[in-house]
Amino acid sequence: MPTNVSPEYKKAEEAYRAAREPKERLDCLKQMLSTIPKHKGTEHLQADIKSRIKELTEELAGPKKGGARSGPALVVRPEGAAQVALVGPPNSGKSALHQRLTGSRAQPGPGPFITQFPEPGMLPCEDIAFQLLDLPSMSPEHSPPWIGSSLQSCDAVLLVVDLADPACVEQVDFILRTLERKKVGLVADWPGLAAATPPGQAGEEELRDPFRIELPALLVANKSDLAGDPEEIAILEELLGLHFPSLRVSAETGQGLGELAPWLFRALGIVRVYSKAPGKDVERDRPFTVRAGETVLDVARLVHKDIAEGFRFARMWGRNVFDGQQVGADQPVADGDVVELHAR
Repeated sequence: MPTNVSPEYKKAEEAYRAAREPKERLDCLKQMLSTIPKHKGTEHLQADIKSRIKELTEELAGPKKGGARSGPALVVRPEGAAQVALVGPPNSGKSALHQRLTGSRAQPGPGPFITQFPEPGMLPCEDIAFQLLDLPSMSPEHSPPWIGSSLQSCDAVLLVVDLADPACVEQVDFILRTLERKKVGLVADWPGLAAATPPGQAGEEELRDPFRIELPALLVANKSDLAGDPEEIAILEELLGLHFPSLRVSAETGQGLGELAPWLFRALGIVRVYSKAPGKDVERDRPFTVRAGETVLDVARLVHKDIAEGFRFARMWGRNVFDGQQVGADQPVADGDVVELHAR
């Protein structure tokens, strides 16, 4: 609904979308609630914001005194260069794929619904790693109501399917429709590949739903050693009207698995930046990771918020600067750059 949205509300909403830590998200929600226009057209969104404030407040408070924990975490704290969820129907080989890629404790098996809670694992890629999140299978018989919440912190989705399953089309259609109801849209555009499709021109005063997310998706055709026709992916996409990028793999034989991490690196636009303290050697073992187009100030925020707040200048070594060049906060960084931060 068109409404007079203040710059303060817009700023708080953008901060909420970018925030990862629960405390930071809670602060952004409170700011959104205090700055949102108060009229009938925003009543539903105000209630949604209040509900999420309550949920995050309870999450940060922890279990009530004397109470037992409610069970395994349904939202996993992101780690690594990006958090990527594995989503798929029963018996698509999702957990076997997760175990093969990460060495996780995921329990693959011949029956459906083996995975009951989010299972994290790390997929190495050179000197970084991606966090792969194995989520429970989704089908009309069993679809966890909380799966939308688990996806809120993710950067992308691997949509794992078994093309040899006759019900594959119906399964994928169900997953896409279910996620849409949970305000999660899967899209074909990846930030590091071709330019993303521009969003609809909603107008300056259009009040968006801040809790809807769109995640880039890769269609992962598992069990490709059993699927004979390489054109089956194109047939599936034609039937569903999809145009996701795709990769044929086999958790059983290992076919195609080595392509996944480098593909994610390129498709997510990962940029590795190495830090250097004045007078010290470069720290090459643990790079900071940002996205293509981000700046020295974005790196400073990852190093420490006090350094970002007191930023004065940086010295850089890399492909787009001369060695030791002094740069400002808005200098874009490139993969492999070395940054020496100076703060007040």
